[in-house]
Amino acid sequence: MRREPLSRKDVPSVEIGLNAAIASVHNDEPVVLIVKETADSVGASDSLPSGPFSPRQHRTLEIGLRSWVREQTGLDFGYVEQLYTFGDRGRHARAEDRDPHVVSIGYLALTHTDSADDLQRGSWHSWYEYFPWEDWRRGRPSILETTVLPRLKAWAQMPQMHEAPSRPIDRSERVRMCFGAEGGAWDEEKVLDRYELLYEAGLVDEAQRDRPEFAVANSGGPQFGTPMIFDHRRILATAISRVRAKIKYRPVIFELMPQEFTLYELQKTVEAILGPHLHKQNFRRLVESAGLVEPTGQVKTRTGGRPAKLFRFRREVVLERPAPGVRVKPGRQL
Repeated sequence: MRREPLSRKDVPSVEIGLNAAIASVHNDEPVVLIVKETADSVGASDSLPSGPFSPRQHRTLEIGLRSWVREQTGLDFGYVEQLYTFGDRGRHARAEDRDPHVVSIGYLALTHTDSADDLQRGSWHSWYEYFPWEDWRRGRPSILETTVLPRLKAWAQMPQMHEAPSRPIDRSERVRMCFGAEGGAWDEEKVLDRYELLYEAGLVDEAQRDRPEFAVANSGGPQFGTPMIFDHRRILATAISRVRAKIKYRPVIFELMPQEFTLYELQKTVEAILGPHLHKQNFRRLVESAGLVEPTGQVKTRTGGRPAKLFRFRREVVLERPAPGVRVKPGRQL
């Protein structure tokens, strides 16, 4: 059967948004660049630098992204890669919304900063403010046992709404797999999986805002991390998952380091990104044997301690093997 073409007024309009999760490490803390917007219905005002793509003004998507970040924060960054395209209508639209549908293209950018005050607008926030259950540097986070797992286990026992999508794995098993419950292993790369499960359970504020029909009543309950506007916490979770995986097979960790650094500073940066504490001597042997760094011949004097050797990234390593990353395995007590 021949279909009549849609008239111009019937064609749904789509706006392309560009969103940047810009990560750095400052004072051994993984930070992300945040700008403040008008608070939404759940009080969320934290936003990633973002703006619409204009093909008349921006020759490429990346040029558009850099332009918006520079305009909003004054920051220029180096390393950037595209993450994912986020197009869910229900997580961006509001009731009676007739605005163009926003398709968001998320990016991960990495930069080194010596100061937290080098911005025209915006501020650096620890990404563990948004995902407190991801910080394992001082052991298993208490929020898992006191708040996250009890609420998720209660949700797993609730009858499933018929509107919810069917899944091959039941809720209890998904909780075990994502959060390492009941003997399950913790995978530091599953940041997005964990956030999505909390969203589906209605335990994060964004779910209360976007899809209240799927949300567990959480009035007066504990807050599961700081909420963000629109889909920005989902984009940030995707960025953290990506960088945690990527530092194991590409030398992107050095995008976060100064030109010269001590092995202790490198270890603290890797720990900040991955979450768990790493064994000092094993980490140093791994980094040196992998040929990732070379000594500069200089030392750095630490207050109250012995001078520490300074190193730099050995760039030739990217030509010597296909996956020159920091191949740490946190679950094996490195």
